[in-house]
Amino acid sequence: MTPTRKKRLIMILMVALGVGIAAAIFLTAFKDNMMYFKSPTEVAAKDYPVNRSFRLGGMVKENSMRRIPDSLKVQFEVTDFADSVLVEYEGILPDLFREGQGVVTIGTMQNEGLFVAEEVLAKHDENYMPPEAAAALEAAKPKYNNQQEESE
Repeated sequence: MTPTRKKRLIMILMVALGVGIAAAIFLTAFKDNMMYFKSPTEVAAKDYPVNRSFRLGGMVKENSMRRIPDSLKVQFEVTDFADSVLVEYEGILPDLFREGQGVVTIGTMQNEGLFVAEEVLAKHDENYMPPEAAAALEAAKPKYNNQQEESE
């Protein structure tokens, strides 16, 4: 092999090594910043990231909202009509937030069954629902319908 070819080969290997290292760094950073969406059924099955923020979405369960006296804390349940998760949020809720409406919360699981939300997002009109929440509700419908039939 001539010295010129040897230099080119070394240069190509160095560029390939640099691209590989850059891709590894990018993928590691991307993985750390990824925020997963989970439905109440997935949370009930303990399929959620531990000690990391994730999005929990579904419908605000009717008659589940409780305000904590002398504070901005509020507790409510998010349901996909198959399972429910208790959510606690401290702050001012969005204007469109109400029971029976779609919601996406961002936060972490604290205790068994308590999701502490850092942010609450309510749907902005009667036709919109985040695609992840709509898919989770559709997936839970067969289970919900079976439970209704068994209780009758």
